[in-house]
Amino acid sequence: MRTNLRWKFVLIILLTGLAAWAIYPPSERVRLGLDLRGGVHLILRVQTDDALRVETEASMEQLREEFELRDITVGSMTVLDATQLRIEDVPQDRETEFLEVTDEQLQASYAASVDGRSYTFTLLPNVEQFLRDESVRQALQTIERRVNELGVTEPMVAPHGGTGDQILVQLPGVSDVGRAKEIIRSTALLELKLVEEGPAPSREALARLLPGGDEASSDMEVVAGVDNVLSGTPNTVYYLVRRVAAVTGRDLRSARQTLDENNQPAVSFSLNRDGARKFGQVTSQNIGRQLAVILDNQVQTAPTIQSRITDEGEITGQFTQQEAADLALKLRSGALPASLTYLEERTVGPTLGVDSIRAGVTASLTGLALVAFFMLVYYKLAGINAILALALNLVILLGFMAYIDAVLTLPGIAGFILIIGMGVDSNVLIFERIKEELRTGKTVRAAVAAGFNRVFITILDTHVASLIAAACLFQFGSGPIKGFATTLFFGLISNVFTAVFVSRSLFELILSQRRVSRLSI
Repeated sequence: MRTNLRWKFVLIILLTGLAAWAIYPPSERVRLGLDLRGGVHLILRVQTDDALRVETEASMEQLREEFELRDITVGSMTVLDATQLRIEDVPQDRETEFLEVTDEQLQASYAASVDGRSYTFTLLPNVEQFLRDESVRQALQTIERRVNELGVTEPMVAPHGGTGDQILVQLPGVSDVGRAKEIIRSTALLELKLVEEGPAPSREALARLLPGGDEASSDMEVVAGVDNVLSGTPNTVYYLVRRVAAVTGRDLRSARQTLDENNQPAVSFSLNRDGARKFGQVTSQNIGRQLAVILDNQVQTAPTIQSRITDEGEITGQFTQQEAADLALKLRSGALPASLTYLEERTVGPTLGVDSIRAGVTASLTGLALVAFFMLVYYKLAGINAILALALNLVILLGFMAYIDAVLTLPGIAGFILIIGMGVDSNVLIFERIKEELRTGKTVRAAVAAGFNRVFITILDTHVASLIAAACLFQFGSGPIKGFATTLFFGLISNVFTAVFVSRSLFELILSQRRVSRLSI
């Protein structure tokens, strides 16, 4: 008997030690959520139509290039909306070749409809849904990379809502909310395009150079930029550039903040092998021409190509050091596949977070003190047993959360208070059963054994039902609900251990020391 009891206490001490080690020091090991630490809570919507339009425009440019290679002359080629493109005036004598090209390029993704000599191609529903889902997934990954490079500890980036296009971002400890929002939201699409004409003072001056003055049906486009070289003040100018980029941000290998030849902040970048090959080919064939460095559809700089360039480049402009650092961060993390809009923003100040912690701790300690007072008054010395088991329950619960890196939130503190109540409830069930057994005339040792044995199934049944509820809350709930569910889940597990195993071991320890004829309960 004593050997068995000794091993029980070895297990109890071992688990208590591991739990205490896991949460020490609490300021470093207990992770606080947004509502306790302060920071920013954002809900964003991915404009998935942008990703569909990019796909449709890319398909149209591929068709245009293939038609030029085969010398097939068609009328206007326009993107009607995010999912449709239209080709007009298809030559009747080349219609067979035209259909061969469109079948080869579009058949897997588009459905065609014919209206006389005009063809309209529409994205297939399954392809459209795939592209929308993929754009949200890529946005999640890109935002997560950017947030991680911001140096935010314990951020949360996760899908949100039931529409499939919303993202939840929580940044604990962030004070510069504006900078964080700009870094998250910026598309950061880098493109290097050859300049055909410019800079010009107005868009109309360059639009006249396009066939029919129609930018939509041309393989060139007009892009705005800023020029302050001559006047010393920023002026908007315009460039006519090729629609298809020679190199894009997808070819980047790295980007870093640096200084240009005038000792001004700039961003240097290097390209991967494929990007270096394309960049070297373009620069070697176009020496003496301007190359526009375009970021988010705005020309940052348009230097003249002096010689062949392969894997290195530089973006200059009127950057501050912080802007150059942020731009390098965004380029390293990759471009967003679509633009983002903010649906909701909540800022939690650090003072409010401290107040929440203080209020939560006060509520927990007050509840624990009142429970301890009740147990001591009503159950006398046996109440000490319940208080020890309850305190150990909370220590093990914190240890669980520290081991799995769970975040403690304000709803999580509510979960702690609920666990205190459930722990007391379990002890009350056990103690009342022991009292009933004593009334039947059983000895103290027999009454304690019977009380624990007969209540165990009841406690197990109620806790399993609560565990199922906690699992459902975690699976289907949002961030705060998940915090509550996590605390509740591990609190229930530790409560079964302390209320049944630890409490019984304490009774057995007292009863093994001497013969007890009367139990103070």
